[in-house]
Amino acid sequence: MSAFGLPSRASSNTDPEWEQRVQLAACYRLVALFHWDDLIFTHISARVAGPEHHFLINPYGMLFEEITASSLVKVDIDGNKVGDSPYDVNPAGFNIHSAIHAAREDAKCVLHVHSIEGVAVSAQKNGVLPISQQSIFVLSSLAYHDYEGVALNAEERPRLVHDLGDKNFLALRNHGLLTVADNIPDAFLFMYLFQTACMIQTRAQAGGGELIPIDPRIIAGAQQQAKQVTRGAGGALAWPALLRRLDRVNPGYNV
Repeated sequence: MSAFGLPSRASSNTDPEWEQRVQLAACYRLVALFHWDDLIFTHISARVAGPEHHFLINPYGMLFEEITASSLVKVDIDGNKVGDSPYDVNPAGFNIHSAIHAAREDAKCVLHVHSIEGVAVSAQKNGVLPISQQSIFVLSSLAYHDYEGVALNAEERPRLVHDLGDKNFLALRNHGLLTVADNIPDAFLFMYLFQTACMIQTRAQAGGGELIPIDPRIIAGAQQQAKQVTRGAGGALAWPALLRRLDRVNPGYNV
């Protein structure tokens, strides 16, 4: 049995889908562990392998720290549930995620948070500043999307997709942060860098001193530097260690 008495679906899923469920449930719990969650109101989605274009997303009403592989809800591109689940999905959340999944074949995982520091920086006119090592990786692939209210309006979808373009980091003005990747570990690593850059920026600004900007030439080479640091593995290099930490402090996501 999984959380809230739901039966485990491990035996009824193909191996690729179950692995994706476990990875996504772990990602939700890691977001909670790092205190980026906003009660039940943000979202991480992941594409399920196969021609059907199905996606996994959080059951609306569960805290991120409670989510298990079995409790994730599978939906189609229109947000209709695929299979039985007692949970609905957040319509605003799926509106954002489905637009990106539909537009980008490489968008296997879309991670969105309302972290305090992220919202604070997204509300600043100049956005992310080049003042930390973390910021250079964000700035090398960063886009912005202006706030249009709670994301319920389908008419916003093409504007959001246009603003994101081919970038991996999106600052949703006055709203929060979003990362896109072709796998869950990379989406998490991107959000770690994004959130950390915002945290450093807000604390540096609070110090009141003059900030030292990083040379744009360094930012231009940031993506190649990132590949060297991670040995080309991206988020997968840190992911096993993150799962070991999760197993120590909040096990049970993989049921």
